[in-house]
Amino acid sequence: MNWCHYRFRSVWDLPAAPDTVYAVLERPDAYPSWWPQVREATRIDERSGTARIRSFLPYDLVVTLTERRRDPVAHVLETALAGDVEGWARWTLTAPEAGRTRAVYEQEVDVQRPLLRRLALPARPLFTANHALMMRAGRRGLVAHLDTV
Repeated sequence: MNWCHYRFRSVWDLPAAPDTVYAVLERPDAYPSWWPQVREATRIDERSGTARIRSFLPYDLVVTLTERRRDPVAHVLETALAGDVEGWARWTLTAPEAGRTRAVYEQEVDVQRPLLRRLALPARPLFTANHALMMRAGRRGLVAHLDTV
């Protein structure tokens, strides 16, 4: 097993239509306004940007995100990630019922940051819990944000 390889999957049930949720998620430079762990997000150009992320554990991850797929009809957003982690992340939105969205977030990455690689085996449960806390906070923040759009 590669202890530096992670696969994450989160499912968020949201109180808004997929088009509304998609419009928020397609603007990663605005994530810091509703997702507390996304500390900074800066657009480089129309297809890429950088983000600094920090959850409960005392370290920041800095990544460059490059758009791989943007499909407003299928409600899919996918980005390549490079930097402290390398891999990809994808949002897939569906409508389980009118006016609601099921957002599935999938991520597959390899840790590149040297310190985190050295801690990969003993700290893996902490890294996984850290990600889960971040995703919970992101869902709460997005639900609150959707009330304002």
